[in-house]
Amino acid sequence: MTGPTSGPTPPRAPRRPSLLRASGSMAVASLVSRVTGFARQITLVAALGLTVVNDSYTVANTLPNIIYELLLGGVLSSVMVPLLVRAQTEDADGGEEYIRKLLTVATAVLVAATALAMLAAPLLTALYLGGDPFGGAGDAGGAESRADPALATAFALLLLPEIVFYGLGALFGAILNAKGLFGPFAWAPVLNNVVMLAVLGVYLLMPGEVSSDLSDPKLLVLGLGTTLGIVVQALVLLPALRRAEVRYKPRWGWDARLGEAGGMALWVTAYVLVGQAGYVVTTRVAAAANPGSVATYTNAWLLLQVPYGVLGVSLLTALLPRMSRSAAAGRVAEVVSDLSLGARYSCVALIPVSALITVFGGSIGVALFSLGRSNPEEAARLGLTLAVSAFGLLPFALVMLQLRVFYAMKDARTPTVIQLFMVAVKVPMLLACPVLLAPERVVLGLAVANSASFVVGAVVGQLWLRHRLGPLGGRPVLVTMAKTTVAAATGALAGLGVLVVLRDGLAGQVAPVALAWLVLAAGGMTGLLVTVAGMRLLRLPEMAAVWARRPGRRRC
Repeated sequence: MTGPTSGPTPPRAPRRPSLLRASGSMAVASLVSRVTGFARQITLVAALGLTVVNDSYTVANTLPNIIYELLLGGVLSSVMVPLLVRAQTEDADGGEEYIRKLLTVATAVLVAATALAMLAAPLLTALYLGGDPFGGAGDAGGAESRADPALATAFALLLLPEIVFYGLGALFGAILNAKGLFGPFAWAPVLNNVVMLAVLGVYLLMPGEVSSDLSDPKLLVLGLGTTLGIVVQALVLLPALRRAEVRYKPRWGWDARLGEAGGMALWVTAYVLVGQAGYVVTTRVAAAANPGSVATYTNAWLLLQVPYGVLGVSLLTALLPRMSRSAAAGRVAEVVSDLSLGARYSCVALIPVSALITVFGGSIGVALFSLGRSNPEEAARLGLTLAVSAFGLLPFALVMLQLRVFYAMKDARTPTVIQLFMVAVKVPMLLACPVLLAPERVVLGLAVANSASFVVGAVVGQLWLRHRLGPLGGRPVLVTMAKTTVAAATGALAGLGVLVVLRDGLAGQVAPVALAWLVLAAGGMTGLLVTVAGMRLLRLPEMAAVWARRPGRRRC
């Protein structure tokens, strides 16, 4: 036994919940978050339409995320969690001193960056939309083919303070996740969505049109209300930090591990910059092609990320601390095992979703976005954009998983090189879209190019990891992928049959929105049931836990 004079008691290792339990609880939170996020996006489109106003708001609302990712976001998700796990394991105080220094330095950087970003707001919006950054709307307008940099700049000035709270919220979440507490950070976005729904409700009740005048009440309600949602999302984590015995008290000073993070952070920042080069091209091509194309592309991408957010993000969040500990201890076999496990579960979860979205994308768009200032034609184009990009859902999840493996091994350079490959493939395809496609179809090409880049990234990442780690247990992954694809294709064909019957039989007899909901309910349920039955017949081992827990079955 250790006596009281034998030195400080080593801190207890963070609890390690099972992967399925941890990812399952986060999946519930993510599901609620995505459902409320759905309601938020639907209400936003109803309020703004798929118009230049929505394009301007969308770009302005993306800027805080972009700058946060450049400064801290990628570093937090890739570098800081492994270092926090290491500090908790190695430090006599459980990493408390390291956490306080990290919070202090990060807050100072975020505040300074926010001030600079607000000063540069006109230049930032012009970078993504083009046009005169200091002039008026120019030829912008609801029926014109150019976005409105002046309106986007006005929104940006109200939204850029989000940078501080995006960063603090993510940092709070990383600390909680490193301690094995996944729930609070997973639930925080729900509160943000609730705040935004209230803000949009107020906005819809206000008369008149929004303008770029910073004294315009509608502009202030939408801009400041959006920022309020992010503030609440960050501050709601403070009680959880207190329960985890983390005290948010400034502590100036330097830690050698912050310097270690700095070298990796440069590569992560380069990763984000390379990705933003692709996004700049995307938004410029979309903004010049057709009014509302930026909003259409963004909403389709957000919809495509819903299943990944519910299933893939939950899995990655639970896997990263495990892989970080295994990599730090040199247990390569465990890292490979977690990589294989994550890939197989991603296949089972996302291939069926991709197949159903491909079939029902148009109906999803009409059902969800034919409200308010939007119309069925715009909503159908959004749904078609979603459908043609659905093939990229699994490759996107695999790329995110592969990058986490590199980061767990303290390698931030390789993900940046992989990102470079992806953008090098994507940009020529983006630039070809307005040449090869009609203006109203350009957004479809942009979505296909984005998904195709993730296919390239997944292949390059797998080959690189095999070179670094040796055999990756690829056969079980390929078997799972093949069986799931067969089941999903069968389900999608069954759903397509229902869609054709209903569309041919009821077209012209019911409203387009009602028909879309009917197709989704009948066809989607048919496709899902056939897919699940196919998985059962093909005996997918990854589904064994689901079969064991189904109602009416007792476990011995």
